[in-house]
Amino acid sequence: MDDAVILRHDAEGIATLTLNRPKNLNPLCDATLAALTDQIEALKTDTTTRVVILRGAGKVFCAGHDLREMQAGRAAEDGGKAYFKDLFDRCSAVMLGLQSIPQPVIAQVHGIATAAGCQLVASCDLAIAAEDTRFGVNGVNIGLFCSTPMVALTRVIGRKAAFEMLTTGGFISADQAADLGLINRAVPHEDLDTATLTLAQTIADKLGTAVKIGKRAFYDQIDLPVAEAYAHTGQVMVENLLHRDTDEGINAFLDKRPPDWAPK
Repeated sequence: MDDAVILRHDAEGIATLTLNRPKNLNPLCDATLAALTDQIEALKTDTTTRVVILRGAGKVFCAGHDLREMQAGRAAEDGGKAYFKDLFDRCSAVMLGLQSIPQPVIAQVHGIATAAGCQLVASCDLAIAAEDTRFGVNGVNIGLFCSTPMVALTRVIGRKAAFEMLTTGGFISADQAADLGLINRAVPHEDLDTATLTLAQTIADKLGTAVKIGKRAFYDQIDLPVAEAYAHTGQVMVENLLHRDTDEGINAFLDKRPPDWAPK
């Protein structure tokens, strides 16, 4: 297999990014964070990619940060303080970047997603997991509370469930993750590729401009007070309605014919 830390495959408007350090359980090491940053920057202006799938090679999705690499950072004169700060800044930028790009990002999860790996799942727009996947934010088990993963986790699941995961370091099943809203659904392991690709293709077949506008609005409004959220999204609806292909889509629906949208 290619020795790149991130593999990319493009087909029919879907970009599949594969974390590719399977022997190390696909950690979010310095090299992987840099490669993800590069992909995010490229996707910001990529007009041909409509959906992104993020997956892991080998036995697991992602086991979090590279602890050996982190420990090596302690060799600096400051005991690693500057390196640790920079590491978490870079990791946070990746998590935010996944939500800032115009394309919906689907996490395709198997094996385990722990600590920053669980944060990665929570930061993606959508997630499909194999039924035997386990999720955890278990840094507390080694004396490191998962404070940055907590940010993403507490924005997708309830407070008490999140706090229990964070303070006990225990795992939850894929079915529990679906019930809590961490993932969209769990499927049999053998159906994971097909289920993820089907979801990706369904989204990719929609009007790309509408999905792009909608994703941006989704994150812009989510933390606003209700009145401000309505004011903001009202303007977004106006922007969407004035688009040529939206006009065509409505006319096609009224005329009971397929829309003649601009080429993708």
